[in-house]
Amino acid sequence: MPSVKFIEHNGTEHVIDGNNGDSLMVIATSNLVPGIDADCGGECSCATCHILVDDAWVGKLAPATETEESMLDLNPDREPNSRLSCQIPMSDELDGIVVNLPEFQY
Repeated sequence: MPSVKFIEHNGTEHVIDGNNGDSLMVIATSNLVPGIDADCGGECSCATCHILVDDAWVGKLAPATETEESMLDLNPDREPNSRLSCQIPMSDELDGIVVNLPEFQY
C-alpha cells in the first residue's frame, strides 16, 4: 500500500497509507490531517485542499489541468509547486510522496 507524507507548516509529519486511486485529499481528510479542508469535496471548485509538492516529486505528477490551474490562480499564496490534493490520485509510483501544507490553511 503506497504512503504519503503530509508535513504541517509547523513541521509535524503525518505518514499515511493510502489506496491506489484515492486522491491525496481523500487520504488526508479520511485521516484527519489538519490543513486540508476540502470544502468542495474534491470537485476542483475551491482551493482548500492546496498543497505544496516536494520538489523531488513535482516531475512525477501529471500536469495540472486547466481547471486546477484556474483554482490555483485564485490563491494568493500559490507557489510553483502548488497543487490541489483532490487532483492527485495515489498510485504505487507515488509511494512515499512528500507534500507540505501551507500555513494559511490552519
